[in-house]
Amino acid sequence: MKSSMRRRGGWILAVVGAWVASAGAGSPHTCMEPPEMAAARWTGGFWGARVELCRTRTLDAMEAAMRCPTNGAQLCNFELAGVDGARHKGNNWSDGDVYKWIESMARVYALTRDPALDRKMDEWIARIARTQAEDGYLGTQTQFNPEKKRWGMRNYHELYNMGHLLTAAAVHHRATGKASLLDVARKCADYLYRTFQPRPKELAHFGWNPSNIMGLVDLHRVTADPRHLELAGIFVTMRGSQPWPGPNVPDVKDRDPGDQTQDRVALRKETQAVGHAVTGAYLYSGAADVVAETGEAALREAVERIWEDISGRKMYVTGGTAAYHHGLSVRNDRVHEAYGAAFDLPQRTAYNETCANIGHAMFSRRMLALTGSARYADTMERVLHNSMLSAMSLDGTRFFYTNPLERRTDVPLEWQDAMERWPAWPCFCCPPSVARTIAGLGEWAWGLSDDAVWLHLFGTGTMTGKVASGAVCLAQASRYPWDGNVAVRIDATPAAPWALRVRIPEWSAGATLAVNGEAVEPAPAAGAYAEIRRAWKAGDTVALALPMAPRLVEANPVVEQNRGQVAVMRGPLVYCVESADLPEDIDIDDVVLPVAAAWTVRPEPDLLGGVTVLECEARVLPSGGAAQELYRPARAGGRPFRLRMVPYYAWCNRGPGDMSVWLPAGR
Repeated sequence: MKSSMRRRGGWILAVVGAWVASAGAGSPHTCMEPPEMAAARWTGGFWGARVELCRTRTLDAMEAAMRCPTNGAQLCNFELAGVDGARHKGNNWSDGDVYKWIESMARVYALTRDPALDRKMDEWIARIARTQAEDGYLGTQTQFNPEKKRWGMRNYHELYNMGHLLTAAAVHHRATGKASLLDVARKCADYLYRTFQPRPKELAHFGWNPSNIMGLVDLHRVTADPRHLELAGIFVTMRGSQPWPGPNVPDVKDRDPGDQTQDRVALRKETQAVGHAVTGAYLYSGAADVVAETGEAALREAVERIWEDISGRKMYVTGGTAAYHHGLSVRNDRVHEAYGAAFDLPQRTAYNETCANIGHAMFSRRMLALTGSARYADTMERVLHNSMLSAMSLDGTRFFYTNPLERRTDVPLEWQDAMERWPAWPCFCCPPSVARTIAGLGEWAWGLSDDAVWLHLFGTGTMTGKVASGAVCLAQASRYPWDGNVAVRIDATPAAPWALRVRIPEWSAGATLAVNGEAVEPAPAAGAYAEIRRAWKAGDTVALALPMAPRLVEANPVVEQNRGQVAVMRGPLVYCVESADLPEDIDIDDVVLPVAAAWTVRPEPDLLGGVTVLECEARVLPSGGAAQELYRPARAGGRPFRLRMVPYYAWCNRGPGDMSVWLPAGR
C-alpha cells in the first residue's frame, strides 16, 4: 500500500504543474485555498470508488437522461440554432443542468485526461457558442420560444442558467487550458454587466435562483476582470433591495413573492434563512464568495448569522435543510421546497431536495475557508456522507430529488417524492449537482495556507501544493468511514517548518494523533483542527485514530417530531432501519430501540456495495389493533429481536420499502 501510494504521489507531483491551468491568485480574505484542480485526488477507498463510478456510469447516464423526451433537461435545445421553427423543450432551467453536466465532465477530465471527454466537451461547447446571441444573451428557453421574452418572468431562470454557464466555463478552462467556453461566458457576463450594472428598478427582483453570483466570482477568479466581482456584489445587494412588489416593478406573475427567493429583506439585514432552500444556499454561498474577495464585514456577519440559523435550528441530522414541500414563511409568504420554521423538522414529509443539501455543503465549505473553523467542515462532511450521497443509487445511474428521513409504502407520496430512484425526471437539476460535487471532491478534502496544510476530509488519496517555503506532497490512506484509522504520509516537503492541521470531528472525543509512532501531546480536542508544526522530512507519518463506536443522538426537545426518539450514528454516517432487514412479522412502527443497547459492528462486503452494519437487541411492541385507527391504547412490554441497521445513504437500493432514521427510545 505504501509503495503504491508513493508512486502515485510522485507521479502527481511530477505532472500536475505541467498541465493544470492556474485558477488565478488566491482569495485575499480566506484562511486557506483549495489545491489546484486535480492536484488533490481520491486514489481509492470510499470516495475514490464514487469518483470512478461517476466516470464510468454517471456521466453517460445523465447524457442518456437528457436525450429522454420526458426528462426536464434536454440536450437538444443546443441543437436548434439555425433550424427554422425550432422550439425549446423541457423546463426553463434545462440549460443550467446541461452546463452542470459539462462541468462534471471537465472535472473528470482533469483527473483522467480522457480524450473522448475532451472531444465531447468540444462538440457541445461549439453548439452552445452557435446558440449564443450576438449581444451575449444565452437562454434557449426564451430564444426558441416566441411566447417568452427576455426577463419577462423571473421564473424563466435566466440568471440560474447563465450562472452555471459561468461556473462551467471557469472549471473547463482550469481543466483544459482552453478558452472556448470561457469566451462564451465572458461575452455573456459582458451582457449581464450592461443589463444589470445600472440597477434598473424593473429588474430589481430578478432572478429566481442566483447561481449567477457564484458564477461571476468563479469567472473573476479566472479572468481577474473587476467587473465580474462588481456585478456579483450588485446581485447580492439587489436581493431584498426593493419592496415587493415595489412601486416601479411590473406584474411579474409570481405566485411566490418575497421570502420564497430571499427577496423580502436585504441580505445584510437578514437574521434567518427563509424560503427556497436551493435559492437560499446559492445566495448565501455567492455572498460568502464575495466576502472572500472583498472582506466586507457586514456581509460576513450576515452569512455567519444565517449559517448558524440553518445548522443550529433548521438542519436535519443527515444534513438536509429543506423541511417543507409547501408552506408559509415566518413573514407569511407562500414558500415551497423551503427552509422551515426553527426546530420544525418533519421526518416523513421532509423535502430535503438534493440540490439544497449540496448547497448547504457548498455554503459550509465557503465558511470554512473564511474562518478556518472545524464546525463548518463537520457540517460539510455530514451532508456529503448522508443527504448528498443518499440521492444516488449504488450503481450511479438513478437518483432521488427528495431525501426524507422516513418512508412508508402505505402512505401517499408528496410532490417530487418517488418510491424508487429514477433515471430521468421532470426536474433534473439534482443528478448533475451530485456528479459535479463527487467529481470535484478531491479539492474539498484539503486546504493550503502560507504556513499550513489542512486536512478536512478523510479517505485514500494524494495532494500536491505549496506552502510559503516550498512544495509539499502528502498522501492519506484510510478505510474511512468504516474505520477510524487515518494514515498520512509526507512525500515531499521544504526544509523549513510548516503545520499540518488535521480536523478532529466534533463526534470524536478521545481521538489520538501520533507522528512517526510517537503520541502527540496534548491529546487533540474534538471539534477543532489539531496543529502539528515541525520541520518535516519525506517519509514522516502521522496516524490519526478516531473512535468509531455507535452513538445514539436525540433532538432538542423543541423538535416535536423527534420527541422520545433517537437516531443512530457511527463516525460521520447516519444509520436507518429498512423493512428489508426486518422479519416479515415485524412492522417498522413497532420497533423500540433501547438507549443502552449493546452494539455489534460488522462489515458486510456483499451488502449494498460493501457496508458496515450495526446490530443490537431491540424490542418489538405487541400488536396495537387496526393500523387505520387514529388513536389506540398505549402499548408496553414486547419481545426482543435482533435489529440490523444500514447506512442511510444506501437506503432503497433493494426495492421499495419502509424506512426510518428516528426510532422510539426504550429507556
